[in-house]
Amino acid sequence: MKEIVVNEDEALTRYLELTAINGGSGNERDVAARIVDSLIQAGLDESAIRYDGAETRTRISGNCSNVVVHLPGSDKGPRTMLSAHMDTVPICLGSDPVVDGDQVYSRGETGLGADNRSGCAAILTAAVERLRLGRTDLPPVVIVFLIQEEIGLEGARHLDPALIGHVDRAFNFDGGAIEKVTTGAIGGERAEITLTGIPAHAGAAPEKGASAIVMAAKAIADLDARGWLGRIEQQGGSGTANVGVIQGGDATNVVTPRVTLRAEARSHDAAFRTEIISQMRAAFESAAASTANIDGNCGKCEFNSRVDYEAFCLADDDPSVELLEQALQSIGRQPYRQVAGGGLDANWLKVHGINAVTVGCGQENIHTADERLNIPDYLAACRVATMLICQAND
Repeated sequence: MKEIVVNEDEALTRYLELTAINGGSGNERDVAARIVDSLIQAGLDESAIRYDGAETRTRISGNCSNVVVHLPGSDKGPRTMLSAHMDTVPICLGSDPVVDGDQVYSRGETGLGADNRSGCAAILTAAVERLRLGRTDLPPVVIVFLIQEEIGLEGARHLDPALIGHVDRAFNFDGGAIEKVTTGAIGGERAEITLTGIPAHAGAAPEKGASAIVMAAKAIADLDARGWLGRIEQQGGSGTANVGVIQGGDATNVVTPRVTLRAEARSHDAAFRTEIISQMRAAFESAAASTANIDGNCGKCEFNSRVDYEAFCLADDDPSVELLEQALQSIGRQPYRQVAGGGLDANWLKVHGINAVTVGCGQENIHTADERLNIPDYLAACRVATMLICQAND
Protein backbone atom coordinates (compact mmCIF):
# COMPACT_ATOMS: atom_id res chain seq x y z
CA MET A 1 0.00 0.00 0.00
CA LYS A 2 1.13 3.56 -0.71
CA GLU A 3 1.86 5.53 2.45
CA ILE A 4 -0.16 8.72 2.93
CA VAL A 5 1.03 11.77 4.87
CA VAL A 6 -1.37 13.39 7.32
CA ASN A 7 -1.15 16.77 9.03
CA GLU A 8 0.30 15.62 12.36
CA ASP A 9 -0.17 18.93 14.18
CA GLU A 10 -3.84 18.98 13.25
CA ALA A 11 -4.22 15.33 14.19
CA LEU A 12 -2.76 15.84 17.67
CA THR A 13 -4.81 18.99 18.27
CA ARG A 14 -7.91 17.08 17.19
CA TYR A 15 -7.21 14.41 19.80
CA LEU A 16 -6.51 16.95 22.57
CA GLU A 17 -9.81 18.71 21.88
CA LEU A 18 -11.82 15.50 21.85
CA THR A 19 -10.28 14.00 24.98
CA ALA A 20 -11.00 17.16 27.01
CA ILE A 21 -14.76 16.79 26.43
CA ASN A 22 -16.71 15.06 29.20
CA GLY A 23 -18.49 12.10 27.70
CA GLY A 24 -19.09 9.14 29.95
CA SER A 25 -21.32 6.26 28.93
CA GLY A 26 -24.78 7.60 28.13
CA ASN A 27 -23.50 11.19 27.91
CA GLU A 28 -21.73 11.25 24.56
CA ARG A 29 -23.74 14.07 22.96
CA ASP A 30 -21.03 16.76 23.23
CA VAL A 31 -18.40 14.44 21.79
CA ALA A 32 -20.66 13.55 18.87
CA ALA A 33 -21.44 17.23 18.29
CA ARG A 34 -17.73 18.08 18.02
CA ILE A 35 -17.14 15.21 15.60
CA VAL A 36 -20.12 16.15 13.42
CA ASP A 37 -19.13 19.82 13.42
CA SER A 38 -15.59 18.91 12.31
CA LEU A 39 -16.92 16.80 9.44
CA ILE A 40 -19.27 19.52 8.23
CA GLN A 41 -16.50 22.13 8.41
CA ALA A 42 -14.39 19.80 6.26
CA GLY A 43 -17.10 19.85 3.61
CA LEU A 44 -19.38 16.92 4.40
CA ASP A 45 -23.03 17.40 3.56
CA GLU A 46 -25.13 17.07 6.73
CA SER A 47 -27.44 14.65 4.91
CA ALA A 48 -24.62 12.09 4.96
CA ILE A 49 -24.85 11.85 8.77
CA ARG A 50 -27.44 9.55 10.32
CA TYR A 51 -28.44 8.74 13.91
CA ASP A 52 -29.76 5.26 14.69
CA GLY A 53 -31.66 5.90 17.95
CA ALA A 54 -29.65 3.23 19.81
CA GLU A 55 -29.92 5.20 23.06
CA THR A 56 -33.62 4.31 23.19
CA ARG A 57 -32.76 0.60 23.17
CA THR A 58 -29.70 0.49 25.46
CA ARG A 59 -29.75 -0.78 29.03
CA ILE A 60 -29.32 2.75 30.39
CA SER A 61 -30.87 5.87 28.94
CA GLY A 62 -28.56 8.15 27.02
CA ASN A 63 -28.46 11.55 25.36
CA CYS A 64 -26.90 10.42 22.08
CA SER A 65 -27.21 7.62 19.56
CA ASN A 66 -24.61 5.93 17.40
CA VAL A 67 -23.49 8.30 14.64
CA VAL A 68 -23.31 6.77 11.14
CA VAL A 69 -21.46 8.72 8.45
CA HIS A 70 -21.33 7.88 4.73
CA LEU A 71 -18.43 9.62 3.00
CA PRO A 72 -18.91 10.74 -0.61
CA GLY A 73 -17.26 8.62 -3.26
CA SER A 74 -17.86 5.95 -5.86
CA ASP A 75 -20.32 3.09 -5.52
CA LYS A 76 -17.67 0.80 -6.97
CA GLY A 77 -15.02 -1.19 -5.13
CA PRO A 78 -14.92 -2.83 -1.70
CA ARG A 79 -16.94 -1.06 0.98
CA THR A 80 -14.90 -0.12 4.05
CA MET A 81 -16.16 0.57 7.56
CA LEU A 82 -14.23 2.34 10.33
CA SER A 83 -15.55 2.43 13.90
CA ALA A 84 -14.63 3.72 17.36
CA HIS A 85 -16.53 4.31 20.59
CA MET A 86 -17.03 7.80 22.00
CA ASP A 87 -17.53 7.13 25.72
CA THR A 88 -14.92 6.98 28.47
CA VAL A 89 -14.86 5.42 31.94
CA PRO A 90 -15.79 7.66 34.93
CA ILE A 91 -12.18 8.23 36.06
CA CYS A 92 -11.58 10.12 32.80
CA LEU A 93 -14.29 12.72 33.36
CA GLY A 94 -12.58 16.09 33.65
CA SER A 95 -9.54 15.07 31.61
CA ASP A 96 -7.01 17.90 31.34
CA PRO A 97 -4.52 16.73 28.68
CA VAL A 98 -0.88 17.76 28.72
CA VAL A 99 1.69 17.00 26.01
CA ASP A 100 4.98 15.77 27.46
CA GLY A 101 7.47 14.71 24.80
CA ASP A 102 6.07 11.66 23.00
CA GLN A 103 3.22 11.22 25.46
CA VAL A 104 0.00 12.86 26.55
CA TYR A 105 -1.24 12.57 30.13
CA SER A 106 -3.92 14.27 32.22
CA ARG A 107 -3.19 16.68 35.05
CA GLY A 108 -4.48 15.73 38.48
CA GLU A 109 -6.14 12.47 39.44
CA THR A 110 -8.26 11.97 36.33
CA GLY A 111 -7.60 9.51 33.55
CA LEU A 112 -6.76 10.79 30.08
CA GLY A 113 -9.54 9.25 28.01
CA ALA A 114 -7.23 7.94 25.30
CA ASP A 115 -9.58 4.96 25.44
CA ASN A 116 -11.13 5.74 23.13
CA ARG A 117 -10.93 9.36 22.03
CA SER A 118 -7.71 8.44 20.22
CA GLY A 119 -9.72 6.02 18.07
CA CYS A 120 -12.33 8.68 17.34
CA ALA A 121 -9.66 11.27 16.51
CA ALA A 122 -7.73 8.88 14.24
CA ILE A 123 -10.87 8.11 12.23
CA LEU A 124 -11.91 11.76 12.17
CA THR A 125 -8.45 12.68 10.86
CA ALA A 126 -8.78 10.12 8.06
CA ALA A 127 -12.26 11.37 7.17
CA VAL A 128 -11.12 15.01 7.02
CA GLU A 129 -8.16 14.05 4.81
CA ARG A 130 -10.46 12.19 2.42
CA LEU A 131 -12.94 15.05 2.29
CA ARG A 132 -10.11 17.46 1.46
CA LEU A 133 -9.07 15.27 -1.45
CA GLY A 134 -12.50 15.83 -2.99
CA ARG A 135 -12.20 12.67 -5.06
CA THR A 136 -15.35 10.95 -6.25
CA ASP A 137 -13.59 7.85 -7.58
CA LEU A 138 -12.65 6.34 -4.19
CA PRO A 139 -14.47 3.21 -2.96
CA PRO A 140 -17.42 3.66 -0.56
CA VAL A 141 -16.76 4.27 3.15
CA VAL A 142 -19.03 4.24 6.18
CA ILE A 143 -17.85 5.49 9.58
CA VAL A 144 -19.56 4.65 12.86
CA PHE A 145 -18.99 6.45 16.16
CA LEU A 146 -20.45 4.21 18.86
CA ILE A 147 -21.90 4.90 22.30
CA GLN A 148 -21.82 3.10 25.66
CA GLU A 149 -18.98 0.67 24.94
CA GLU A 150 -17.58 0.87 28.46
CA ILE A 151 -20.71 -0.50 30.13
CA GLY A 152 -21.09 -3.65 28.08
CA LEU A 153 -20.81 -2.72 24.38
CA GLU A 154 -24.35 -1.35 24.44
CA GLY A 155 -23.96 0.92 21.42
CA ALA A 156 -22.62 -1.82 19.17
CA ARG A 157 -25.18 -4.26 20.53
CA HIS A 158 -28.06 -1.97 19.56
CA LEU A 159 -26.59 -0.62 16.33
CA ASP A 160 -29.06 -0.43 13.45
CA PRO A 161 -27.24 -2.40 10.70
CA ALA A 162 -29.72 -1.17 8.10
CA LEU A 163 -28.01 2.23 8.26
CA ILE A 164 -24.65 0.59 7.58
CA GLY A 165 -25.38 -1.59 4.56
CA HIS A 166 -23.09 -4.27 3.21
CA VAL A 167 -19.48 -4.09 4.42
CA ASP A 168 -16.55 -5.83 2.70
CA ARG A 169 -13.91 -4.93 5.26
CA ALA A 170 -14.11 -3.35 8.69
CA PHE A 171 -11.63 -1.80 11.12
CA ASN A 172 -12.42 -1.02 14.76
CA PHE A 173 -9.99 1.55 16.21
CA ASP A 174 -9.45 0.81 19.90
CA GLY A 175 -7.12 -1.00 22.23
CA GLY A 176 -3.41 -0.41 22.77
CA ALA A 177 -0.26 -0.57 20.67
CA ILE A 178 -0.53 0.20 16.97
CA GLU A 179 1.15 -3.09 16.02
CA LYS A 180 -1.47 -5.15 17.84
CA VAL A 181 -3.95 -6.69 15.40
CA THR A 182 -6.84 -8.02 17.46
CA THR A 183 -8.56 -10.78 15.52
CA GLY A 184 -10.94 -12.03 18.20
CA ALA A 185 -12.19 -11.50 21.72
CA ILE A 186 -13.58 -13.39 24.66
CA GLY A 187 -17.29 -13.72 25.51
CA GLY A 188 -18.71 -12.27 28.71
CA GLU A 189 -21.78 -12.69 30.91
CA ARG A 190 -22.82 -10.67 33.96
CA ALA A 191 -24.86 -11.78 36.94
CA GLU A 192 -26.92 -9.86 39.48
CA ILE A 193 -27.60 -11.69 42.73
CA THR A 194 -29.95 -10.73 45.55
CA LEU A 195 -29.71 -12.61 48.83
CA THR A 196 -32.60 -12.16 51.25
CA GLY A 197 -32.20 -13.15 54.87
CA ILE A 198 -34.16 -12.60 58.07
CA PRO A 199 -33.56 -9.47 60.16
CA ALA A 200 -33.08 -9.60 63.93
CA HIS A 201 -31.43 -7.61 66.69
CA ALA A 202 -27.78 -8.59 66.51
CA GLY A 203 -27.27 -8.16 70.26
CA ALA A 204 -30.55 -9.23 71.83
CA ALA A 205 -31.60 -12.11 69.56
CA PRO A 206 -29.14 -12.87 66.77
CA GLU A 207 -30.34 -16.47 66.63
CA LYS A 208 -33.67 -15.23 65.26
CA GLY A 209 -31.97 -13.82 62.19
CA ALA A 210 -30.45 -15.28 59.05
CA SER A 211 -27.68 -13.06 57.72
CA ALA A 212 -27.51 -12.30 54.00
CA ILE A 213 -23.86 -11.37 54.53
CA VAL A 214 -23.16 -14.87 55.83
CA MET A 215 -24.85 -16.30 52.74
CA ALA A 216 -22.67 -14.18 50.45
CA ALA A 217 -19.53 -15.14 52.36
CA LYS A 218 -20.35 -18.84 52.17
CA ALA A 219 -20.96 -18.73 48.44
CA ILE A 220 -17.85 -16.71 47.61
CA ALA A 221 -15.64 -18.89 49.83
CA ASP A 222 -17.06 -22.03 48.24
CA LEU A 223 -16.47 -20.79 44.69
CA ASP A 224 -12.94 -19.73 45.55
CA ALA A 225 -12.08 -23.01 47.28
CA ARG A 226 -13.32 -25.07 44.34
CA GLY A 227 -11.49 -23.00 41.73
CA TRP A 228 -14.49 -21.20 40.22
CA LEU A 229 -13.28 -17.64 40.91
CA GLY A 230 -10.36 -15.75 39.38
CA ARG A 231 -8.57 -17.56 36.58
CA ILE A 232 -10.42 -20.83 36.07
CA GLU A 233 -8.87 -23.99 34.72
CA GLN A 234 -11.30 -26.85 35.09
CA GLN A 235 -11.75 -30.10 33.23
CA GLY A 236 -13.50 -29.16 30.03
CA GLY A 237 -12.62 -25.50 29.85
CA SER A 238 -10.98 -22.29 31.01
CA GLY A 239 -12.11 -18.77 31.73
CA THR A 240 -12.35 -16.15 34.44
CA ALA A 241 -14.89 -15.14 37.06
CA ASN A 242 -15.18 -12.31 39.53
CA VAL A 243 -17.57 -11.02 42.18
CA GLY A 244 -16.94 -7.31 41.83
CA VAL A 245 -19.67 -5.51 43.78
CA ILE A 246 -21.26 -6.28 47.17
CA GLN A 247 -23.82 -3.97 48.76
CA GLY A 248 -25.84 -4.50 51.91
CA GLY A 249 -26.40 -3.66 55.53
CA ASP A 250 -27.30 -0.46 57.35
CA ALA A 251 -26.21 -1.00 60.95
CA THR A 252 -23.95 -3.25 63.01
CA ASN A 253 -26.73 -4.11 65.46
CA VAL A 254 -28.98 -5.66 62.82
CA VAL A 255 -28.60 -9.11 61.30
CA THR A 256 -28.41 -8.07 57.64
CA PRO A 257 -31.57 -9.03 55.74
CA ARG A 258 -30.49 -8.16 52.21
CA VAL A 259 -27.33 -8.16 50.12
CA THR A 260 -26.97 -7.51 46.38
CA LEU A 261 -23.95 -8.60 44.36
CA ARG A 262 -22.73 -8.16 40.81
CA ALA A 263 -20.46 -10.71 39.20
CA GLU A 264 -19.14 -11.71 35.80
CA ALA A 265 -17.87 -14.74 33.89
CA ARG A 266 -15.73 -14.82 30.75
CA SER A 267 -14.59 -17.57 28.42
CA HIS A 268 -13.79 -18.10 24.76
CA ASP A 269 -16.09 -21.13 24.97
CA ALA A 270 -19.74 -20.13 25.33
CA ALA A 271 -20.69 -23.48 26.86
CA PHE A 272 -17.99 -23.21 29.50
CA ARG A 273 -18.98 -19.62 30.30
CA THR A 274 -22.48 -20.95 30.92
CA GLU A 275 -20.98 -23.58 33.24
CA ILE A 276 -19.20 -20.88 35.25
CA ILE A 277 -22.51 -19.03 35.67
CA SER A 278 -24.21 -22.30 36.67
CA GLN A 279 -21.58 -22.89 39.33
CA MET A 280 -22.14 -19.38 40.65
CA ARG A 281 -25.89 -19.85 40.78
CA ALA A 282 -25.59 -23.18 42.58
CA ALA A 283 -23.18 -21.75 45.15
CA PHE A 284 -25.38 -18.79 46.04
CA GLU A 285 -28.58 -20.82 46.09
CA SER A 286 -26.95 -23.43 48.33
CA ALA A 287 -25.59 -20.76 50.66
CA ALA A 288 -29.03 -19.17 51.02
CA ALA A 289 -30.71 -22.52 51.66
CA SER A 290 -28.14 -23.54 54.28
CA THR A 291 -28.32 -20.31 56.29
CA ALA A 292 -31.27 -20.54 58.68
CA ASN A 293 -32.44 -19.02 61.94
CA ILE A 294 -33.34 -20.88 65.14
CA ASP A 295 -36.81 -21.60 63.79
CA GLY A 296 -35.43 -23.28 60.67
CA ASN A 297 -36.36 -20.47 58.30
CA CYS A 298 -33.68 -20.02 55.65
CA GLY A 299 -32.66 -17.33 53.22
CA LYS A 300 -33.60 -16.85 49.58
CA CYS A 301 -31.56 -16.23 46.45
CA GLU A 302 -32.60 -14.40 43.29
CA PHE A 303 -30.06 -14.91 40.50
CA ASN A 304 -30.24 -13.24 37.09
CA SER A 305 -27.65 -13.18 34.32
CA ARG A 306 -27.33 -11.71 30.85
CA VAL A 307 -24.85 -12.20 28.03
CA ASP A 308 -22.88 -9.02 27.36
CA TYR A 309 -21.15 -10.32 24.25
CA GLU A 310 -20.32 -13.58 22.55
CA ALA A 311 -16.77 -14.66 21.76
CA PHE A 312 -15.55 -14.50 18.18
CA CYS A 313 -12.40 -15.08 16.15
CA LEU A 314 -11.76 -13.98 12.57
CA ALA A 315 -10.37 -16.39 9.99
CA ASP A 316 -6.62 -16.40 9.43
CA ASP A 317 -7.12 -15.15 5.88
CA ASP A 318 -9.76 -12.55 6.71
CA PRO A 319 -9.39 -9.71 4.17
CA SER A 320 -9.60 -6.97 6.80
CA VAL A 321 -6.83 -8.56 8.84
CA GLU A 322 -4.57 -8.97 5.83
CA LEU A 323 -5.16 -5.41 4.61
CA LEU A 324 -4.47 -3.96 8.07
CA GLU A 325 -1.22 -5.90 8.30
CA GLN A 326 -0.17 -4.60 4.88
CA ALA A 327 -0.89 -1.03 5.97
CA LEU A 328 1.14 -1.43 9.15
CA GLN A 329 4.07 -2.96 7.31
CA SER A 330 4.02 -0.14 4.77
CA ILE A 331 4.73 2.39 7.56
CA GLY A 332 7.50 0.29 9.05
CA ARG A 333 5.56 -1.38 11.84
CA GLN A 334 5.63 -5.12 12.50
CA PRO A 335 2.09 -6.35 13.23
CA TYR A 336 1.28 -9.21 15.57
CA ARG A 337 -2.04 -10.95 16.04
CA GLN A 338 -3.81 -11.32 19.37
CA VAL A 339 -7.14 -12.46 20.78
CA ALA A 340 -8.43 -10.11 23.46
CA GLY A 341 -9.37 -11.15 26.99
CA GLY A 342 -11.97 -8.39 27.19
CA GLY A 343 -14.95 -7.45 25.09
CA LEU A 344 -14.77 -5.15 22.06
CA ASP A 345 -17.36 -3.44 19.90
CA ALA A 346 -16.17 -5.96 17.31
CA ASN A 347 -17.91 -8.72 19.31
CA TRP A 348 -21.31 -7.27 18.51
CA LEU A 349 -20.35 -6.09 15.04
CA LYS A 350 -19.71 -9.77 14.30
CA VAL A 351 -23.27 -10.58 15.39
CA HIS A 352 -24.50 -7.91 12.94
CA GLY A 353 -22.62 -9.66 10.13
CA ILE A 354 -19.62 -7.29 10.15
CA ASN A 355 -16.21 -8.95 10.54
CA ALA A 356 -14.15 -6.19 12.13
CA VAL A 357 -10.48 -6.38 13.06
CA THR A 358 -9.39 -4.10 15.91
CA VAL A 359 -6.32 -1.88 15.65
CA GLY A 360 -4.65 -0.06 18.55
CA CYS A 361 -4.31 3.72 18.70
CA GLY A 362 -1.53 4.18 21.27
CA GLN A 363 -3.57 3.89 24.47
CA GLU A 364 -1.54 2.89 27.55
CA ASN A 365 -2.58 2.16 31.17
CA ILE A 366 -6.23 2.56 30.26
CA HIS A 367 -8.93 2.99 32.93
CA THR A 368 -6.41 4.44 35.40
CA ALA A 369 -5.28 7.90 36.50
CA ASP A 370 -1.89 7.05 34.93
CA GLU A 371 -3.35 6.61 31.45
CA ARG A 372 -1.12 7.80 28.62
CA LEU A 373 -1.32 8.31 24.87
CA ASN A 374 1.75 7.26 22.92
CA ILE A 375 1.85 10.04 20.32
CA PRO A 376 3.89 8.20 17.65
CA ASP A 377 1.49 5.24 17.86
CA TYR A 378 -1.53 7.55 17.69
CA LEU A 379 -0.15 9.36 14.62
CA ALA A 380 0.59 5.99 13.04
CA ALA A 381 -3.06 5.03 13.62
CA CYS A 382 -4.09 8.25 11.87
CA ARG A 383 -1.92 7.34 8.89
CA VAL A 384 -3.27 3.78 8.77
CA ALA A 385 -6.89 4.95 8.94
CA THR A 386 -6.23 7.45 6.16
CA MET A 387 -4.56 4.81 3.98
CA LEU A 388 -7.51 2.46 4.42
CA ILE A 389 -10.06 4.94 3.09
CA CYS A 390 -8.08 7.20 0.76
CA GLN A 391 -6.74 4.65 -1.69
CA ALA A 392 -8.52 2.74 -4.42
CA ASN A 393 -7.45 -0.70 -3.19
CA ASP A 394 -8.93 -3.78 -4.86
